[in-house]
Amino acid sequence: MEKTRVYISSSEKINSYTGDKNFFLGEGGIASPQALKKVSLNNQNGLGKKVCMAFEIEIDLESFESKEISLILGAEQDAMDCKNIAYKYQKVSNCKQELTKIKNFWKDLLGRVQVYTPLESTNILLNGWVAYQILASRLYSRTGYYQSGGAYGFRDQLQDTIGLKYLEPALLKQQIIKHSQHQFIEGDVEHWWHEENQRGIRTRFSDDLLWLVYLVIEYIHFTGDRAILDIETPYLNGAVLEDNQDERYERYLPSEQNGSIYEHCIKAIEKSLNFGENGLPKIGSGDWNDGFSTVGNKGRGESVWLGFFLALILENFIPICQQKNDEALAKKYEEVRGQLKRALNSNGWDGRWYKRAFMDDGNVLGSMANEECRIDSIAQSWSVISNVGDNDKKYISMESLENHLVDRENGIIKLLDPPFEKGKLEPGYIKAYLPGVRENGGQYTHAAIWVIIAETILGFGDKAFDLYRMINPIEHSRTKEASQKYKVEPYVISADIYGTSNLAGRGGWTWYTGSASWYYKAGIENLLGLKVEEGYLKIQPCIPREWKEYQIKYQWKDSIYNILVKNPDGKNVFEKDVSKVILNGNLVENSIKLDGSRNVYQIEIEL
Repeated sequence: MEKTRVYISSSEKINSYTGDKNFFLGEGGIASPQALKKVSLNNQNGLGKKVCMAFEIEIDLESFESKEISLILGAEQDAMDCKNIAYKYQKVSNCKQELTKIKNFWKDLLGRVQVYTPLESTNILLNGWVAYQILASRLYSRTGYYQSGGAYGFRDQLQDTIGLKYLEPALLKQQIIKHSQHQFIEGDVEHWWHEENQRGIRTRFSDDLLWLVYLVIEYIHFTGDRAILDIETPYLNGAVLEDNQDERYERYLPSEQNGSIYEHCIKAIEKSLNFGENGLPKIGSGDWNDGFSTVGNKGRGESVWLGFFLALILENFIPICQQKNDEALAKKYEEVRGQLKRALNSNGWDGRWYKRAFMDDGNVLGSMANEECRIDSIAQSWSVISNVGDNDKKYISMESLENHLVDRENGIIKLLDPPFEKGKLEPGYIKAYLPGVRENGGQYTHAAIWVIIAETILGFGDKAFDLYRMINPIEHSRTKEASQKYKVEPYVISADIYGTSNLAGRGGWTWYTGSASWYYKAGIENLLGLKVEEGYLKIQPCIPREWKEYQIKYQWKDSIYNILVKNPDGKNVFEKDVSKVILNGNLVENSIKLDGSRNVYQIEIEL
């Protein structure tokens, strides 16, 4: 693999430089680098040493004079490209021109959806900040302040495109195609990988592979583009994990065997149809919760949440099978879904809520009989999202979730409660976290947003938006006291918030979190009700009763849709409350075909 050359340059003459961090800092350390007291730097690189990049320039300024300079840091594989780009941006005017292009790029992309609601903190996040977080941190750089990785996560970067479909649906398609190439011939996938060296990790995580199918369904549902199913990509080659092996980090290369995206999806589903004695899918070395690393790594443990997730995927993939004339496969998946639904609502039910998992050793997670992990959030929310929970059980389980996991004092929705600490359960590395930290009983924002989505599906607009507002980082930073507790940036979603003792309410790692994409989707689609189905626009809001109106500006290709939603009678639930849809002065159905013909459409909705 060709090496990348990193270079520095400036619009001013570089008099001296150093790549040696020890020389630059000296005995003064970072607070008072010794190099600042020297006449010049040592003009040596840092190969084999502690590395930094520093250079010295001289600037003369008269009184009240100002001067613009450029400082350039770049990386290219070809030395000539390094020189050409450095020369280009030594001219400050070229830097300014590039800055204008970048600003216009972000303004165009982030401006394709703009909302105007009665709550300004919601408008701020949805009108740019959340989408910027997803693109800049999750997709472009794949890194953040608290996790500097650079890798692609199979489930992670797929989910990142869920919220971006309103801005650029091609991002979903690109991600699906890319990730399909990291599925092994056997159907499982790399948990994460680095593109640069083709190295990644093969694991027994049980949910990763299904997110490919989930995103394919999402993409087709949004765009109506079924041609994606016929795109062919290669599978990966790699040694299958041995019976006592949970993971293997290796260089995995493409095989000579290709499969269509449709075939990739079928391989993923078939690999997941691995059920235990309770009729639920086996959890392997973890499902969505990586911390449950020893719940089922011996081959017996089962996941209730994964059962709901798989059931939803089967329900939505069956029509795709039928469109492909795979009637036998559609019938098989319908039967499996029915069996799964019965198992979830019998063996998965604990009396007041759904259990979370069955462990290899026979213990149960998410049972009221437990001292720790008595209730877990995602089994309850996905019983609703999947449309598989029995009708009475869905409402009972969500009420239990609200009673046990919503902490209004600290403005968080906990993942589970009580946290693991000194009890007999040994679920995996989750127990290594302090009680109330990250997955171990803090707010894992991913899961908190699924709670909000479930509330909208049940039609509880007041409750859903109250929770959506509560976990908004701006709301955690409204006062000096609140911001001193929260301690992290108020303009990006935090992956987690601590949940107990003196750390309760403190934000965890920010920027690099898939929660941002789900937060965007929940706000635009589930609460404000902007829904696109196979190229048709619908408005199906679930909003607070007190909202009298709100607006959405949606750009689809070259057309603008200005949407005004009026709520004179204080309604808050779904399509049945949309009493009138007016398009450019004409009464129409709540299903408007989108076109990109450079027109402006005025839509008025009355609930």
